[in-house]
Amino acid sequence: MGGSVARVARTRLAVLGVAVGVSVALPATPAAAHNSLTGSDPRNGARLAAAPKRIELRFLATPAPGTTKITVTGPGNVPATGGVPTFSGNRVSVPFKAGAAGLYIVDYRVGSVDGHPVTGEIRFSLTTGTPAAPPSATAPPSAAPSAGAGATGPTTSPTAPASGSPVSPAPTGESSEERGAGWFWLLAAVVVLLLLGGGLLLRRRTTRR
Repeated sequence: MGGSVARVARTRLAVLGVAVGVSVALPATPAAAHNSLTGSDPRNGARLAAAPKRIELRFLATPAPGTTKITVTGPGNVPATGGVPTFSGNRVSVPFKAGAAGLYIVDYRVGSVDGHPVTGEIRFSLTTGTPAAPPSATAPPSAAPSAGAGATGPTTSPTAPASGSPVSPAPTGESSEERGAGWFWLLAAVVVLLLLGGGLLLRRRTTRR
């Protein structure tokens, strides 16, 4: 009699244990059907002085590449995704293309076992941005203004004499010897004329006597 009672008691305890286990497991099944983010690198809200090469997201379940979409945008809504995502288990990595300093937003969309997509975002900030590109060394120099274009004052010809300066006589092409010979013949003509005039005057005086 005592043995049968003990067997009944053990059976009831076993059934009760199974029932408790099922009741605990059932509520967990819908929760496990949904995927969710468990961590990231950089972490949400981080402030970084150096830009990371890649951004990594870690999920509760393995994300499917066909239903996973990750985008990264920087200040001014400028895209900062440097390539396609890569998958390794429950981790997804995407190359990061750093830009200006400021806030960067990583948006993700992954599928779940029950078919419902899970979306979310993480945010981090860069305290230093990429430097601006230096100006090209082959840039052509600015053209000098032409002598006649855009001038506001009067222009002068390079061959015209300056105002108020004496004008030099044009060269005659005569040498000093030629000028000396000219003066000699001029003086000789004057002497001849004087001699002729004196001879005529003397002749008249002689004729009157």
